[in-house]
Amino acid sequence: MAARGNSTRPTLVWSNAPKQTKSFAVTFYDQDAPTGSGFWHWQVYNLPKDTTRLAETLPSQAIEGNTDLGKPGYFGPCPPIGRKHKYTFTVHALDVDTLPVPAGATAPLTGFFIHQHSLAQATLSVYAGPRAAGE
Repeated sequence: MAARGNSTRPTLVWSNAPKQTKSFAVTFYDQDAPTGSGFWHWQVYNLPKDTTRLAETLPSQAIEGNTDLGKPGYFGPCPPIGRKHKYTFTVHALDVDTLPVPAGATAPLTGFFIHQHSLAQATLSVYAGPRAAGE
């Protein structure tokens, strides 16, 4: 899967997390990907409980989980040519300081641990596309 342009994470800001929050995770997911199960574009977890903003630099203890490309990092929107996709950022307030995610875990397995420890969530959905041939 090749994409043109860059994969720059947007700045995300949130507030009003539950008092019991011990850490955060942020995910970026394409529910319209033609896979039968969507596509994980980004997962970052073990964000400290005082985190209220993500920009270019992540906190030192943050861990980026594998995407559905099989490697960590942020993979920006890239819908198939001629299609428009819905992408969702979700901030998860978690009940643990660190998630017990095994090294090298797949994106769905990391998602399992995130959902298992989620106290509350906030989402932002955006649309990308349609791309023309050659973009």
